Amino acid sequence: MFRTVHGESDSGPAAGASSVLVAHPSPDLYGSDRVLIESVRGLVAGGMSVTVTLPAQGPLTAEIEEAGATVVICPTPVIRKSILTPRGFASFSLHLARGIIAGSRLMRTAKPDVIYVNTLTIPLWSVLARAFGKPVLTHVHEAERSAPRIFRFLLSAPLLLSRSVIANSDFSAAVVADSVRGLAARTVVVYNGVAGPPDPEAARTDLAPAVRLLYVGRLSSRKGVDVAVSALGSIVKRGVSASLDVVGAVFPGYEWYELELRDMVDNLGLSEHVTFHGFTPDVWPHLARTDIVLVPSRLDEPFGNTAVEALLAGRPVIVSDTSGLREAAGNYRSAQLVSPGDAGALAEAVERVVDNWPAYRDHAQTDAAAALARHSPQGYGARISAELKAVLT
Repeated sequence: MFRTVHGESDSGPAAGASSVLVAHPSPDLYGSDRVLIESVRGLVAGGMSVTVTLPAQGPLTAEIEEAGATVVICPTPVIRKSILTPRGFASFSLHLARGIIAGSRLMRTAKPDVIYVNTLTIPLWSVLARAFGKPVLTHVHEAERSAPRIFRFLLSAPLLLSRSVIANSDFSAAVVADSVRGLAARTVVVYNGVAGPPDPEAARTDLAPAVRLLYVGRLSSRKGVDVAVSALGSIVKRGVSASLDVVGAVFPGYEWYELELRDMVDNLGLSEHVTFHGFTPDVWPHLARTDIVLVPSRLDEPFGNTAVEALLAGRPVIVSDTSGLREAAGNYRSAQLVSPGDAGALAEAVERVVDNWPAYRDHAQTDAAAALARHSPQGYGARISAELKAVLT
């Protein structure tokens, strides 16, 4: 079954406007979820009637409604690496059967002119679009280069059903093209649109009594939160007064990682230096209070929204020198790139910022303006709207 929640828009779509069904796998407010909000705003501003299907209610629902779309709750199976195991495949097949029934009912009810699939992980909507004779555009936010080749093929093959593919970075586009032959010609790169803080605050001039570090994102080993904690331990051991704020939560079922992380903090004697805030929908207050942002991912990232948000807030950022993170932060003077998983290199990068704080602070203010121009939500939304209209024609 599915359930509808109606959003409101100041202008709304014009009579006879094209209708688009947007499929998204999560009701949360992390990277690709926030980008979806800007996509919806762009489609609504482009005069389209927008319905967004989510698998459950969550903090994203209200944001989508505010952007002017209608939200429909509809179960959707999500491809994960566990699909390569017999148990995982059986579970996916069961959810797939339910999703086909609910999704088909929604297609008949919504009667969309075009389908916008906002991820690689829910191919059901590409299949349903083909079955109902509707054009589909898929927006790729993933780049699983380190995954087994068979998994990358399974993840990317449904893109052959799309008339057009948008990738959020050159790295993501390259992974897709390498996974399935023939996809490069229909893929375009559109960097994420990222809204800046509503009331930007300049970084403080004096780092006393302690330098404030910040991590924002999912708590997981691949994101390298433990690397940030290890780096903090090295910094404190060298006599630098520092603290680390951790903003984010684990995926359901991965609570063990947070417990290990907290044990690590206790074992390193950092309990008074680390604060766990859990998931917070509004990251800007945390960015306003911090001095340096850390993005220490161990594995490839399709892009680096957290790095862009740090730049927009006018804060120096230290990111892993890999994949989409390099694209997101590699051309800014207040950003540093370090080897993934290297806590020592991360600690040294932090100390460089501390030792040269006035220069990094000034560079960060200049970089904020450059990041705003590069990731303008208005420009991004117009590009997404244009790409979808091109699929319609």
